[in-house]
Amino acid sequence: MEREQLRKYAELGVKVGINLQPGQPLVIGYGDRQVFPEHVAFAQVLTEVAYEAGASFVQIDWGDEHWKRQTVAHGSLDLYEERLKWQLEWVERMAKEGAGFLAIPAADPTLFEGIDNERVTRATRAKDAIFRDFTDRRTNDLYSWTLMSMPTQAWANKVFPELPEGERVEALWKDILFCTRANNDNPVAAWQAHLKDLQNRADWLNRLQIDTLHYTAPGTDLYVKMAHNHYWKSGASETAAGVPFVANMPTEEVFSAPDRLGVSGTVSSTMPLNHNGTLIEGIQLRFEQGRIVEAHAARGEEGLRRIVEADEGSHYLGEVALVPVDSPISKNGRLFFNTLFDENASCHLAIGKAYSLIEGGRDLPFEEWEAHGLNRSMMHVDFMIGSAELDIDATTLSGATVPIMRKGRWTAEV
Repeated sequence: MEREQLRKYAELGVKVGINLQPGQPLVIGYGDRQVFPEHVAFAQVLTEVAYEAGASFVQIDWGDEHWKRQTVAHGSLDLYEERLKWQLEWVERMAKEGAGFLAIPAADPTLFEGIDNERVTRATRAKDAIFRDFTDRRTNDLYSWTLMSMPTQAWANKVFPELPEGERVEALWKDILFCTRANNDNPVAAWQAHLKDLQNRADWLNRLQIDTLHYTAPGTDLYVKMAHNHYWKSGASETAAGVPFVANMPTEEVFSAPDRLGVSGTVSSTMPLNHNGTLIEGIQLRFEQGRIVEAHAARGEEGLRRIVEADEGSHYLGEVALVPVDSPISKNGRLFFNTLFDENASCHLAIGKAYSLIEGGRDLPFEEWEAHGLNRSMMHVDFMIGSAELDIDATTLSGATVPIMRKGRWTAEV
């Protein structure tokens, strides 16, 4: 990748994703989203761009997937947990300094294949539990944060097996830059226009005052009651201090919070899910009074069960997100085996933790979330359910029925 293009991509992450403020520290990589050796050149450019934007300090948390796989397979998991606690101490210190947090998710989709399920479960749950309080605050937008990615050879091998090995990383780079609009002459301006379009869609949904969504598709007949006083949000976020940022790059979704006890029926996934190095395909879930009462998968069912059974909250939904099948990422037609990209090609739901998308939700103590219909969990796992066969109807608070999507596309222009 040419340095000039790498720099444009880095500027997008620092200036739009984090929206770094003068004097603000920046953490690149945190938790299990560490920076891999293949990301050295990009991390160096990110550091330069951040300091030019006025960063007071830039921290890079380096990692190694080969080490992680071997340690989960053979190492002392007690010491692995102690290492995670040590990492958390520094992350929390940076959070107190008002840092922004930028992660580069680019995991090997098959990282934990062939490893004992009990060890994988223990390692992943330990990470989720240790970082839970920080993750709660971060996803409640107390800090600016963003996810943006770049290729690794292992990831590119999975996405482009039909290409010669030496061409795969370059091909994945091309798709990433397309999906993130970083290949535009002015990526920052392109993102500003895109975020405006998404906000217009969120405003339309908010004006409808939706009570319940009904999803129908092959293998799906699902009713989702929305949380009381919920609102729809676009990809643009704002910290408690009023600083705008973009959490996901790319983003094509508008999303909101379901009532944790208001989900009933069945739903089937339409794309594979890569979770913590395990590939899960053909997900089928059945809900009663919000709770997942049946969970099956054509492949990776044990991995699905690890998600659903992580804690009590992981038996419920925390997010509904709407993405049309004619979005740029969807039309690209590429399966990325990476949730950051695949969720932006498809309508999706999230098992586990909600975002506080109800009026006054940001100031609501976490222990009061469930009383307001918001789900709490250490997990937040998106799985894709959108397709050209998906219809969605909304029942509004006034009792009207409004078609939202037909064959995976919006029914109304905004």
